Amino acid sequence: MRTLLVIGIGAGDPQQLTLQAIDAIKQTDVFLIVDKGDAKRELVDLRRALLDTHRPDGGYAVVEIDDPQRDRIPDDYQHAVTDWHARRAALFADTIATAVPENGTGAFLVWGDPTLYDSILRILERVQHDGRLPLAVEVVPGITSIQALAARHRIPLNRIGEPIHITTGRQLARGLPAGITNAVVMLDAHHGYAALEEREPGSWHIWWGANLGTRTEQLIAGPIAEAAPMIARAREAARDSAGWVMDTYLVRRAAP
Repeated sequence: MRTLLVIGIGAGDPQQLTLQAIDAIKQTDVFLIVDKGDAKRELVDLRRALLDTHRPDGGYAVVEIDDPQRDRIPDDYQHAVTDWHARRAALFADTIATAVPENGTGAFLVWGDPTLYDSILRILERVQHDGRLPLAVEVVPGITSIQALAARHRIPLNRIGEPIHITTGRQLARGLPAGITNAVVMLDAHHGYAALEEREPGSWHIWWGANLGTRTEQLIAGPIAEAAPMIARAREAARDSAGWVMDTYLVRRAAP
């Protein structure tokens, strides 16, 4: 049976690899890297740089997988993502069967932590349930973008006794559950925080970061009304410089 390691590699800073992640990298035979196209080539290059650092003597193979395209503005979001996951699962299964030797170890190097806002574990679960490819999956946790965001802004994620809600920009635009005063938002291409300001002007503060831990990192904090135009410009600057943008932010209701 093949072993597949899913290794969290942090939010971008190569020093955020844990000792467990480094050990996992050292025992891997084949690294599977998903290539999302020329615009995001730096994400592949950063992973290869990690391997050069922690496996300087080589002794491993790298296989790049062209990521299937998906509709970014679908009429039915759930169906579009489910279809994309099915195509990814089939492609990953074929690649693992071909590239990873029987009783060998393959690995995906996952940005941040594999258990937070990433589809890789769902896709590998589909591969296992399909039954065509016996596969043992092991997960190595990583530093999340949420941790990196809080550290870079030097803040805790909540005030004393208050809950923390983790959501997406798409969901934030629809509103927060009652009683939520602190919310972390993952990957928001459509500026969902603006909906908070529209509903409750002057009531929310934001701590925002993009491409955390990389050369194109951007950080902004302040009342949403003041920060929003700066965030829009900084987001585009990060995309123009790196060819990609991953942003995370905390919004907090002003204290009574």
